[in-house]
Amino acid sequence: MAFGGPGVSHRKEAIALARFGENLYVRFLNGQAPEHDLTYSDVFMVPGRSAVGSRLDVDLATADGSGATLPIVTANMTAVSGRRMAETVARRGGLAILPQDIPADVVADVIAWVKSRDLVVETALTLGPTDTAGEALSLLPKRAHNAVVVVENGQPVGVVTEADCLGVDRFTQLRQVMSADPFTLPAGTPPERAFSLLHDGRHRLAPVVDGSGRCLGIMTRTGALRATLYSPAVDMSGRLRVGAALGVNGDVAAKAKLLLDAGADVLVVDTAHGHQEKMIGALQAVRGLAPSVPVVAGNVVTAAGVADLVAAGAGIVKVGVGPGAMCTTRMMTGVGRPQFSAVLECSEQARLLGAHVWADGGVRHPRDVALALAAGASNVMIGSWFAGTYESPGDTFRSPEGRLYKESFGMASARAVRLRSASDSPFERARKELFEEGISSARMYLDPVRPGVEDLIDMIVAGLRSSCSYAGARDLAEFADRAVVGVQSASGYGEGMPVPSSWLSPRCVSAGGDPPKGGPGGWVPPVAGGSGGSSPRASTRPRAGTVNRSR
Repeated sequence: MAFGGPGVSHRKEAIALARFGENLYVRFLNGQAPEHDLTYSDVFMVPGRSAVGSRLDVDLATADGSGATLPIVTANMTAVSGRRMAETVARRGGLAILPQDIPADVVADVIAWVKSRDLVVETALTLGPTDTAGEALSLLPKRAHNAVVVVENGQPVGVVTEADCLGVDRFTQLRQVMSADPFTLPAGTPPERAFSLLHDGRHRLAPVVDGSGRCLGIMTRTGALRATLYSPAVDMSGRLRVGAALGVNGDVAAKAKLLLDAGADVLVVDTAHGHQEKMIGALQAVRGLAPSVPVVAGNVVTAAGVADLVAAGAGIVKVGVGPGAMCTTRMMTGVGRPQFSAVLECSEQARLLGAHVWADGGVRHPRDVALALAAGASNVMIGSWFAGTYESPGDTFRSPEGRLYKESFGMASARAVRLRSASDSPFERARKELFEEGISSARMYLDPVRPGVEDLIDMIVAGLRSSCSYAGARDLAEFADRAVVGVQSASGYGEGMPVPSSWLSPRCVSAGGDPPKGGPGGWVPPVAGGSGGSSPRASTRPRAGTVNRSR
């Protein structure tokens, strides 16, 4: 059936434009616009007629000037965005925002370091032959490739993995446990060729060397594949992009100038309550420098907030108050707004003004990223979800149960305030710590299947590409226009969750192995006076996401 042929009128009736606040572009299923605000788990998308033949045909580049080829931004949280995160995410097309609590000279060093990284080859962890197994074990959790290259005079002489260090004394020198004479790849080897060489030689990874044999980095089989699937986010000079944040207190213009001089590709003016006079003044001060890079400001949750920040000089507005995993704002103050509705209203106002929005917080699953973009966001900011990865700052710990985790904390928590006010007097610091709005210590467990941030990006991108193809969209602009959204119950949300094991209880199956008795699906009604049990598809969601920044 042609798109203009029979059936079009029926489609228009089933998918009607519906007013949701001030938004006239989002289409709700059967034209039923809800009268209350919604978060991501309250809504779903329905498939539409699509001419997209393959998920790989979908272009996920953003149009907000940030230069990202994927709509993923790591939050400016101290426990999330450091140099390893910035390098890795930019290499796959996203963007990391360095936190505002880091001294400007340190930020400048990190920016220079990130921009010196290769666009394809990963940075290697290196030690010398006389370094110890204990030192190697402390370094291995810093990178997802799980290998230390042993170098002598700059040349790789061996490779050490965690397995090599198990069962040996921690002071054992690496020359005694390393795999000597490692297979190497010459610099400039095309990713497809590198994959073939690694695959044919049954190698998981290999150091990359220059013409003189010096180690330049490391390449894994998975890294070679990713290099063919992702386009790095690069600046005009072909270097990896990285952004930086600043607050609204102090000499904002001076701090902004330092960040611009350091080479930041995006400036984020950030505070928890973005719709305030201090933010307006800070934006005007930044705009007074006539920066050539995008200026982001937030956080807000209303169209009025977007209008005021855009008028003050923001080209991108950050949306979200209280949806993040480390944030206690809503429970402490009652202030905030369900994130889907906030993004929906704010993105429409931004569109009318020629600006864009970033959806900041509340994403726990790939579906939430897709829904934020369907609501009109140009990028989705992720925080605590990425805190539990090898690339996030901080040390890796092991729980009594043997699970790896990292510590995360909110940017308005007492811990963050303590770090931010280190130069204050003990009295002033203690006063500020009394008024916290965030969790000071939380365990973010590393997913044993997807422990690296690239693993999570793979999962998010796979889901997002499929979402676009279901909607018949070839890019993010089409996706926002074509997505059809419905409202669901908690049971509807739970129905969509996968079940890792059989939902039949042991009493459903007879001892002789006969088929279970009862109604459809083998369900057996609970005995009188007994408990019906809980649903195996309970919609409890793991807490992860981003947080709102300190005032």
